[in-house]
Amino acid sequence: MNKQLPSHTSGPVSVLRLPAVKSRVGLGRSSIYSALARGEFPAPVKLGERAVGWIESDIDTWISNRINATRGGGAA
Repeated sequence: MNKQLPSHTSGPVSVLRLPAVKSRVGLGRSSIYSALARGEFPAPVKLGERAVGWIESDIDTWISNRINATRGGGAA
């Protein structure tokens, strides 16, 4: 089964590993995985048998959404 990237992806895709994601969003591992389980955080992509990463643009969008929600500009 081949899954394609969304059509809005036009340039190179950057993948962030957990330490970089933690640094970018200001949350710890447990908080990230709890939000993921609630459907409130972008899902990671499988990189290998025991490795996952997050698409940088997904993390950027999540951060923007949190800023907007905090400042009264939209939903969380």
